[in-house]
Amino acid sequence: MRVLYLDCGMGAAGDMLTAALLELLPKEEADRFLAEMNALGLPGVQVAREQSVKCGITGTHIAVTVNGVEEESHDHGSHEHEGHEHEGHEIHEDASHGHELHDHENHEHGHHGPHHHHHSGLHDIEHIVRDHLVLPPSVRDGEKVRADILAVYRLIAEAESHAHGVPVTEIHFHEVGTMDAIADVAAVCLLMDRLAPDEVAVSPVHVGSGSVRCAHGILPVPAPATAYILRDVPVYGGSVKGELCTPTGAALLKHFAARFGDMPVMRVQAVGYGMGKKDFEAANCVRAMLGETEEQTDLVLELSCNVDDMTAEEIGFAMERLLDGGALEAYTIPIGMKKSRPGTLLRVMCREEKREEILRLLYLHTTTIGVREAKTRRYVLDRKETAVHTPYGDVRRKDSSGYGVSRSKLEYEDLARIARERGMSLFQVRELIDQRSHR
Repeated sequence: MRVLYLDCGMGAAGDMLTAALLELLPKEEADRFLAEMNALGLPGVQVAREQSVKCGITGTHIAVTVNGVEEESHDHGSHEHEGHEHEGHEIHEDASHGHELHDHENHEHGHHGPHHHHHSGLHDIEHIVRDHLVLPPSVRDGEKVRADILAVYRLIAEAESHAHGVPVTEIHFHEVGTMDAIADVAAVCLLMDRLAPDEVAVSPVHVGSGSVRCAHGILPVPAPATAYILRDVPVYGGSVKGELCTPTGAALLKHFAARFGDMPVMRVQAVGYGMGKKDFEAANCVRAMLGETEEQTDLVLELSCNVDDMTAEEIGFAMERLLDGGALEAYTIPIGMKKSRPGTLLRVMCREEKREEILRLLYLHTTTIGVREAKTRRYVLDRKETAVHTPYGDVRRKDSSGYGVSRSKLEYEDLARIARERGMSLFQVRELIDQRSHR
């Protein structure tokens, strides 16, 4: 299995993640990627890489310029910001820490003076990403890349909404940072598409310590929006005085990580270092490691409850909602309960980061008053999905291998669609596709 491990022991920012992932590509491919980034159609945006050395380690720093000017980190010196290592793409210092918010009075009367700029809401960002971003032909799945970019932005907007106590619709991204921010987020999403890891694992995240001074006062590190995004993620502080993890970095990690924890046992094939601008006693960088693991194992949670007062329809609906909510598996077993009453054991398997959501769904959709938890290790085959091209449309095929075996299975929903459209049986559709694949 192809695994990407991100070591965020010195925090994470969008440009640092971009640089670390870019270093995993061969030089010629990395050059092509930068050329493609500069052809995305973002007005005035240019992306370049620079060699950077931190604590004797050579890595890459990504510089994004808009109309020839690099958007500076809003670090005005350690006396003000205590080493604030923010990209600057999300922050406008006239506002709260994070995206600038309009109150209704300011919105009606406009902004005046040197900070009079246009602001973009989430709807405007969606318009830019969906209608104006020119993705390169090399992209494997353009729709997924666009969906990834917007999902990261929504995470940030929701966090700022919670931090400032205003609706998401009132969160505005300042024009100064909009284009280079989209470049940062798009770069990581495009690199994930190009590297195509089967799993992304991330170390516990070093968020820094101390406080940061913003226009509305002094805030603790991590900043409120960053802290909100990193809920259920293992984080820690330390002796470094400064903000090491930004909202963009946190949102990118939260969106792509399958799990947070120790580095898996893997054969490393490429290592990349993405450097920040600040200098600390420790190397200010994100390290990315791409490699292969042996036969796959993972730890999952088993959440179980017994019910004896639900109908079959209610149990079936609950299982649907649990699977839609992120459960890996959900199944029932008939059991005998107290006073010889027949009942049902409902068991759900999920990853640890999904625990709270699955518990919420269990209590919402079942009548249970208690849930049991057990940790269990799964031994699973390496799984990949490919598309089989047929005259009736693409059919997804799930390929599994490991432990000396390999097997393939066509996706039922795709077979069923063709069978309905053509008035054929599932067996006939499967046979036709098998014949084509063996020609």
